[in-house]
Amino acid sequence: MEVDIGGRLRALRGERNLSQRELARRVGLPNSTISLIESGRTNPTIGALKRILDGLPIGLAEFFAYEPQTPRRFFFEASELKEIGKGRISYRQIGAGGVGRALQMLDETYAPGADTGRTPLSHSGEEVGLVLSGRLEVTVDGQRKILGPGDAYAFESHLPHRFRARGETPCRVVSACTPPSF
Repeated sequence: MEVDIGGRLRALRGERNLSQRELARRVGLPNSTISLIESGRTNPTIGALKRILDGLPIGLAEFFAYEPQTPRRFFFEASELKEIGKGRISYRQIGAGGVGRALQMLDETYAPGADTGRTPLSHSGEEVGLVLSGRLEVTVDGQRKILGPGDAYAFESHLPHRFRARGETPCRVVSACTPPSF
């Protein structure tokens, strides 16, 4: 599991009522360094992280054991959807995902010809999806169907499955799976 170092640092700094500027001053780093770490645009070395944590103060072990409290959210703007896959297939997670969630919902965009790969996917749970635009070829347990706008799929995820965009336009799908697979 990937640790959100920037998010943890931002939460701990906030709990201590410190600005980025004040923390940077305490540890002798540029304010921009703290900003880059907290925004997830860079990860510090262990040495730099230790130096920053000394300014809070908190030890490395306590930092990595810390779980920030996040307020419950019910609504998300399009710009807040988290990109969890880049490339010819875009997966944008709807809502706050994470450990302990029972459901994952995605806004998927397939570039023309994009494919999940020759080797079929297989994992525990169930999947459903609704094609919003474009055409999507779905293969499940050897059965293949090309779906268009308004068409849908539903299957047990342990069955081998694969997805491929068909045609010259991008394909957009809203899907859900249990348990989360990303």
